[in-house]
Amino acid sequence: MSDLERRISDIPLERFRNFCIVAHVDHGKSTLSDRLLELTGTIAPGGNKQILDKLDVERERGITVKAQTCSMIYTHMGEDFLLHLVDTPGHVDFRAEVSRSYASCGGALLLVDASQGVQAQTVANFYLAFAQGLHLVPIINKVDLPSADPPRALEQMKETFELDPAKAVLVSAKTGLNVEAILPKVIELIPAPIGDHLKPLKLLLVDSWYSNYKGVILLVRVFDGQIKAGDHITSFATGLRYIVGEVGIMYPHQTPQTVLRAGQVGYIYFNPGMRRSKEAKVGDTYTTVGAEKLVEPLPGFEEPKAMVFVAAFPVDQSEYAHLEDSINQITLNDRSVTLQKESSEALGAGWRLGFLGTLHCSVFEDRLRQEHGASIIITPPTVPFKVIWKDGKEETVTNPADFPDGGQAHAGIVELQEPYVSVTITLPQDYLGKVIELCEGNRGEQKELQFFTATQVILKYDLPLAHLVDDFFGKLKSLSKGYASLDYEESAWRKSNIIKLQLLVNKEPVDAVARVVHYSQAERLGRQWVTKFKEHVDRQMFEVIIQAAAGRRVVARETIKPFRKDVLSKLHASDISRRRKLLEKQKEGRKKLKAVGNISVDQKAFQAFLAK
Repeated sequence: MSDLERRISDIPLERFRNFCIVAHVDHGKSTLSDRLLELTGTIAPGGNKQILDKLDVERERGITVKAQTCSMIYTHMGEDFLLHLVDTPGHVDFRAEVSRSYASCGGALLLVDASQGVQAQTVANFYLAFAQGLHLVPIINKVDLPSADPPRALEQMKETFELDPAKAVLVSAKTGLNVEAILPKVIELIPAPIGDHLKPLKLLLVDSWYSNYKGVILLVRVFDGQIKAGDHITSFATGLRYIVGEVGIMYPHQTPQTVLRAGQVGYIYFNPGMRRSKEAKVGDTYTTVGAEKLVEPLPGFEEPKAMVFVAAFPVDQSEYAHLEDSINQITLNDRSVTLQKESSEALGAGWRLGFLGTLHCSVFEDRLRQEHGASIIITPPTVPFKVIWKDGKEETVTNPADFPDGGQAHAGIVELQEPYVSVTITLPQDYLGKVIELCEGNRGEQKELQFFTATQVILKYDLPLAHLVDDFFGKLKSLSKGYASLDYEESAWRKSNIIKLQLLVNKEPVDAVARVVHYSQAERLGRQWVTKFKEHVDRQMFEVIIQAAAGRRVVARETIKPFRKDVLSKLHASDISRRRKLLEKQKEGRKKLKAVGNISVDQKAFQAFLAK
């Protein structure tokens, strides 16, 4: 038994404290975690920055993507306390991570930047914590900045959340000023976890990640009982049984222990290992084999829904297998990415990926590039459509290239349908006008508008899914300075006036660039396409005609002039008929060339056109 373990085994449950740090993006959560870890002697002072941000992407962008955890021992008034800290992400895309962290905690430090004041995610996280009945400790950070205004931040906290300013701690995480005042406050204000180590085992799966050697490693919160290596445990969600290989705590890295008791948060992995990360369902309850009847499973979490769908293709088809491995590897650790296979004539085989938001998508792309050295082309997102034929047959079309064309369309189709979603937007009333304008501009239908506090509005709209995936979320965020939050659920299929928009090069359609759009948008989009595509196509020996066609009607056209020899250069003061003769002769030659020639558009032109 190590010294660390002896100290932990002497601490009773009443002296455990589990808490997390929540705040808006960039208010200093990870830096504060560093200071607290240094203060309790978990890491050496002056080490590397933001020790809990483990991914390259996180370090490079200075953001937290995955919630990270750590245990620490703190001596207060001569007694040891076991504290467990969770550092959470601040971006709205990763809101699911925050609500998961809350489940393993009894309280939270609500951090506010003294120079910025209360911001959108501060509000969102407060309501999440409030709904779960967590105790909050208000903390004002960055008081050392010249632009800091602590009284204003305290005033906002009091007005918005009715938190007592007298309880707030004013700190500077960067310089370490007054940080030592935080932990006594945590011990005083946050209650100890409830549990009994003599009852049958009951543990909650909070998070999981994949290791090549050990299989899936689970981060768990033990509610009742205790768990040690060699125990046989079973899952309530899947019914599968496992043998525990090792248990331990994150101190800041994985530190093995002989036993985890009720109230503790730690990691476990199995031997033989759990190989498929799909088996580790976050929010699942585990217990010892044989005690299934005695234990009531805990309520789970709702799975995060994909908001943005894109098609991804390898730049070079020979890299397809390597890229597939890389994508599967990343989705092992990030279960919120949805995956389907897809193919296109111009770009070859690829995937349809679903993400929680645009930031999530770009972080995923960065991880592919950095951790696996793979590069992909990401095309604009699309959604499925429904075709109802005269003989009563229904067909769902996911690839726009298979959507029926003008000719056959009029012959046998009764109606075309597109999916709608019902969207709930919560926002401060100052941005109401702009947001309504955005929804109307995206063919939305307003269903309901109500004020749930004096300043917060709930807005309900029915919106075509095609507009939601086209970065509606990003536009909403930029209009409302990040304050609006969006939730959606599938509504129904509706009859719609939709049409297939194609790009024709010399009268031949290009399959990779087909999209199904609403009639009202066909012209605007067609014009954009031809001007953009013209930039990427090289001049040829003869004329290249680029057209956008909606059904059978051509809505826009651009022409690239051919290279031609200057046949008039040798004439000086000659007769007009002589000039005409030479030009006519050149025209004849051109016609012959056109009959036998064939235009080639380079693969790179499509890649450049489709890249966002």
